[in-house]
Amino acid sequence: MYYIVESDKPFSQASADLQDAVARHKFGVLHVHDLGATLRGKGVDFGEECHILEVCNPAQAAKVLAADMRLNMALPCRISVFTEHGKTRLGLISPAAMLGALSADPALAIVAQEVETATKAMVDEAR
Repeated sequence: MYYIVESDKPFSQASADLQDAVARHKFGVLHVHDLGATLRGKGVDFGEECHILEVCNPAQAAKVLAADMRLNMALPCRISVFTEHGKTRLGLISPAAMLGALSADPALAIVAQEVETATKAMVDEAR
């Protein structure tokens, strides 16, 4: 269900490289959540870093929504760059597994697999 890779890059470089990879794959970054900064800003003692990128390919999202509007709650895709015990990691939850749990539509399974292939490639390129 998870796809997580380790990187030798510093957190900030991996995060920037991921954003570049997203653009190369014709996806857009809708928002970057800086979870670490948000938690620390709320007074939580949180020593790790975590950027959650909300990414979307409009054509693929439109196919999903045309098939089942309820699936808007599973969009957009999220790819994370985070630190854990001094290591930089990048990861995502499998779009194919997630949509497969929400819909039995074979056409959506194809879309989800295409998105999964692209998002894994983004992670691997940014690694």
